[in-house]
Amino acid sequence: MSFKDIRLIKPENLEQLLKKNKFLTYRSKQIQNWARKIDIQSFNQMSNLPNDLIQFLTENFKLNKSKVKTSKKSFDGTIKFAIQLYDNLIVEAVLIPSNKRVTACVSSQVGCSLDCNFCATSKIKKMRNLESYEIFDQIMLLNKESINHFSSHITNIVFMGMGEPLLNYKNVIESIDQITSDFGIGISYKKITVSTSGISKMIKKMADDDVKFNLAISLHTALEKTRNKVMPFSKSFPIKELVDSLEYWYKKIKRKITFEYLIWKEINDDFEHINALVSICKRIPSKVNIIEYNDTDNSMFRNADDKWINNYVTTLKENRIPVSVRRSRGKDIDAACGQLANKY
Repeated sequence: MSFKDIRLIKPENLEQLLKKNKFLTYRSKQIQNWARKIDIQSFNQMSNLPNDLIQFLTENFKLNKSKVKTSKKSFDGTIKFAIQLYDNLIVEAVLIPSNKRVTACVSSQVGCSLDCNFCATSKIKKMRNLESYEIFDQIMLLNKESINHFSSHITNIVFMGMGEPLLNYKNVIESIDQITSDFGIGISYKKITVSTSGISKMIKKMADDDVKFNLAISLHTALEKTRNKVMPFSKSFPIKELVDSLEYWYKKIKRKITFEYLIWKEINDDFEHINALVSICKRIPSKVNIIEYNDTDNSMFRNADDKWINNYVTTLKENRIPVSVRRSRGKDIDAACGQLANKY
């Protein structure tokens, strides 16, 4: 018999269940408060519940808690974690300290169903979506680690780990609501960014749902032919559809989009690609985040020469498009997303 994690039961349904089994309904809130605590691994640890209720919960539900399997700390302070789920599958999460910020990078799926050739996670087949409580657990685990290592709570969250967040939309949205609540870490929606490879119809859905967080697009090229080459799945999501969905997003949400952009040698290091990016940025209020590529042992992808990074930056600035260059963090600890999980 397969038991459901109690955190998947809606509060009103849990109250009805307790009442039906002759338990006081106010116990529902106590159970939920205990279940959210990252150090609670079993119902027996819920110390203010009566024994008969603990027995009832144990016989009917599970607490599928995650835990840190291993971690690696970089010379630059970045810490990468392998998080073990209740079924022994592994996802990655990262803490990135910088100035007065600690950013948590979290996963939304075990593996990934997309086929971006430059990404280490794409070598891990998608095994399943993460439940909302598993994403929540990632954050609570990382927040505890952040306090231990940096004497600071997490200040920013990015959904840029394993998986495509918009292909696990419901659970990602629910987890964000939990994370921002009082029983989470109370972080502002404005400090959360969801990064997508460009699932157009889901970007429009987010806009219709009036989400409060930030949006980043893993773009890397604004030319269809190149995008189809490095991200083959994008043939189903043409650039025109993506741009249309981003214009729709901005019209509804009124928040700038971030384009995440890798520059590779002999792939997108030329002025044709630069001008295509500028053209899109002029249509959509946005900023460009140029990222240093983390090697994934694919000889097709090599970092472009610095002169081309400078050409991108100069051209974008000349067109009054905000741009920043982010150097790779954690190079010495399997920095590319998916590399650590691949070992398990």
